[in-house]
Amino acid sequence: MKTSTVLTDVDRRHLRRCVDLAAEAVEAGDEPFGSVLVDAHGAERFADRNRVKDGDNTRHPEFEIARWAAAHLTPEERAAATVYTSGEHCPMCAAAHAWVGLGRIVYASSTVQLGTWHADLGLAPGPVAPLPIPQVAPGVEVAGPDPDLAREIRALHVRAAQR
Repeated sequence: MKTSTVLTDVDRRHLRRCVDLAAEAVEAGDEPFGSVLVDAHGAERFADRNRVKDGDNTRHPEFEIARWAAAHLTPEERAAATVYTSGEHCPMCAAAHAWVGLGRIVYASSTVQLGTWHADLGLAPGPVAPLPIPQVAPGVEVAGPDPDLAREIRALHVRAAQR
């Protein structure tokens, strides 16, 4: 499937919202991730942030988007939608995205960047292999990262690690 680093102004506007949600997550004591689901007409249909601080590590916003979309959108609407996210989907979320039949994914920061940041901060790697989306969901079109927004995401990870 197509992978690109070319992002449009519309992509950046939605990614900005994801960064804001990631900042909201940090303020709430959670990990800095935020995501939005945008329909084919450009309307935001669902938004969420990480909610893993209470022990359920499946409460990623991308996973919540997949669940919401499965319950509220037709297969055609899901395929035409775009998921914008502050960080590239983990394997769990990429699989959920593909199983539900959602369309394009656009991310502000990549899995590779996150791994580097966590190593720089002395954080242990997670329990799941850090695979890029195309290795988990090869049929999903992806775009990212955005260099400017990735710097903001890195700063949020530093803030979260300093708690």
